[in-house]
Amino acid sequence: MFGILRPCRHTLSDGLAEEWMSHMCGLCLALRDDHGQASRIATNYDGLVVSVLTAAQSEECAGTRRAGRCPLRGMRGAEVADGSGAHLAASVSLMLASAKIADHIEDGDGPYARRGVRALAGRVAERWRREAREAGAGLGFDGAELVAVVDRQREAELSAGPGTDVLTVTRPTEEATGEAFAHTAVLAGRPANVEPLREAGRLFGRVAHLLDAVEDREEDRERNAWNPLTATGTGIGRARELCDDAVLGVRPALEEAEFADDRLARALLVGELHRAVERAFAHGGYPNPGHQQNEHYRNHPHRPHHQQQFHQERRNGGGSHDAPHGGGHGDGSGPGGNGGKGNCCASCSCDTPELRSSPKPRGVLAGCAAALFMCCTCQFCCRDPHPGPWTGRPRDAWCNLCECCSCCECCSCCDF
Repeated sequence: MFGILRPCRHTLSDGLAEEWMSHMCGLCLALRDDHGQASRIATNYDGLVVSVLTAAQSEECAGTRRAGRCPLRGMRGAEVADGSGAHLAASVSLMLASAKIADHIEDGDGPYARRGVRALAGRVAERWRREAREAGAGLGFDGAELVAVVDRQREAELSAGPGTDVLTVTRPTEEATGEAFAHTAVLAGRPANVEPLREAGRLFGRVAHLLDAVEDREEDRERNAWNPLTATGTGIGRARELCDDAVLGVRPALEEAEFADDRLARALLVGELHRAVERAFAHGGYPNPGHQQNEHYRNHPHRPHHQQQFHQERRNGGGSHDAPHGGGHGDGSGPGGNGGKGNCCASCSCDTPELRSSPKPRGVLAGCAAALFMCCTCQFCCRDPHPGPWTGRPRDAWCNLCECCSCCECCSCCDF
């Protein structure tokens, strides 16, 4: 599972969590029905936004079907999203997965450096790309254009160098997501929404590309792998500025579009997108780097009008679900707030050891075993920091990243 939008039940109210899960399961089943069981691993958090947007614009596209029992739902059945939006999301997700595999092959990441794995992964990526293109064509989506955009991504990366505007590198991704978002308006029969949603998709693609670069920046530097920020000499401050500006630009783009029910779409593309920026910069080792910049934006005379209005609403108490959250709990005793132990906060009853040295990286099976053990012992939520089960690198506790976990009395929920 990959993607930048990872909402939890505490940030999705009024049944939106169940609706979001419905789209997630609908995407998974659409991948299975259209492309076979193996393609279900391409299910991702961001691809389902296409399904959400389609359903949000038309009640006719918001149909559901009954799904059987699934281990991820506790062996319970459920009503899941169905229709053209789910199948378009499956096509886009498969294309994203094929591009991601191709990128790993080009960089020679991990097992992809082995000739046999590289050859097998290349065949899978090519097959998924072909199937995604054919499925998209069946929905009236120009798969050839999307493939061309993905191909231009590699060209943009090869031509980038010090001094190159990083937006030159992100532009192909922006165009691809923009076209996917825009086609949801075509499926829903709302041609007036095409341009606003194309703009929202373009900005979303920019954020997704930049956040991926921020999270991988240090790891790419250690492996001497290509990274758009390092290659173009773009600083973290500039990356944060671009992300913040793009997040603020999504809101007015959505306001220009007409929806039948836009609650979940706005929750994901406004509130969760902002939280994704906060989370990614924290994961990348740059917690809260944008506070001073945000203060500068509030007083910047050349900022677009919709951004000025947005910040004015925040100063007056509006838009609380978009407000950035603090990284700690205010007691000055470190990330966990309990005097340096491995717990997530003082009110948590879990007692996990402090991370003193990172363990060595593990293989696939050993990492799975470690992940299972860490999950059963609450280390992902309550050990801060905890070692990654596969990489061994320190990771922030989920309780701190979510900032609304109900296991800690000192954490506060975000209201929509």
